[in-house]
Amino acid sequence: MKITKVETMLVKPRWLFLKIHTDEGLVGLGEPILEGRALTCAQAVDELAQYLIGKDPRKVVHHWQAMYRHAFYRGGPLLTSALSGVEHALWDIAGKSLGVPVYQMLGGPTRDRIRMYKGCGDPKAMKEWIDKGFTAFKTGVAGGRPARIVENKSFVDKAANRFAELREVAGPDVDIAIDFHGAISPQTAKLLIKELEPYQPMFIEEPCQCQNVDVMAEIARGTHLPIATGERIFTKWGFREILEKHAASILQPDLCHAGGIHEVHIIAGMAESYYAGIAPHNPLGPISLASCIQLDASIPNFIAQEHTTLGEGYLKNPFVCKDGFVELPKAPGLGIELDEDAMEDKIDHDWRNPESYHPDDNSVVDW
Repeated sequence: MKITKVETMLVKPRWLFLKIHTDEGLVGLGEPILEGRALTCAQAVDELAQYLIGKDPRKVVHHWQAMYRHAFYRGGPLLTSALSGVEHALWDIAGKSLGVPVYQMLGGPTRDRIRMYKGCGDPKAMKEWIDKGFTAFKTGVAGGRPARIVENKSFVDKAANRFAELREVAGPDVDIAIDFHGAISPQTAKLLIKELEPYQPMFIEEPCQCQNVDVMAEIARGTHLPIATGERIFTKWGFREILEKHAASILQPDLCHAGGIHEVHIIAGMAESYYAGIAPHNPLGPISLASCIQLDASIPNFIAQEHTTLGEGYLKNPFVCKDGFVELPKAPGLGIELDEDAMEDKIDHDWRNPESYHPDDNSVVDW
């Protein structure tokens, strides 16, 4: 079997889809997006295509090693995002060629269904999702405005009280995580975490900038709440320091950025040796979700899966969430097929990263 063509398509709202074609008619799907850099990422995929054309797509790990290591300058979000999407598609083809799901090639399923969690910061909306069977959510810091480097009591109180409202609606049996998004300074993060502790968030995500590993480890030692990070960490080499310094007990690799399915499978094994859990980051599209579900099914230390879509309007058979869980797909490869007709009005976009400025003085603030 040989790869004959590699094509990408911009898909609303902000995604990039990939198809890898073969001479035997099998087509693999991937999602090689870097948010706000879709055109740049598409060009990076095109450069990888020069290596891929004519190769046997089933040598997935071999191709990953070649594409990563033959680049003298390694790593970084652009290369690993392009590489991740290509890797999804290669696994998709490999599974289809054998007639089995990807998780079967990774040792078989470790669970029967996948627990999902939703992003939600509104008490009324959370109650509605709970009534539909969801038992896990994630919210953000609601302090009333972007955080300053040193925050006042009002900001911290507002953020803590907002979380308390969600906890009151959800009750003690529902898990609610909170994402600081790396936009809270260490000085404020410590104060805010202390105020949140009585309401027991499922985890504190990116309590400070993820590159600030030593400080994140210090924050982790100062609280009983789990610290989570990983959406902006790439490859096994990036996660090594997080684990060695005990900066987080929940890792959130993004399968569209960290290196793909097999690379995150390796990261999950590293995390298991440190007794850490995996909650894959995924604010992206249905191919990303399909890749995550294959990974989630195959690892023992999975916690819950973030998602923004189940594939309605993109997939011929969208995922179905029942009582907060998705059943394992049985179809080969990633187990999905694009609905080209439904996607006709979703092709092309020019989504850009938001420009955020502080209302006090118009200074740049983190997104």
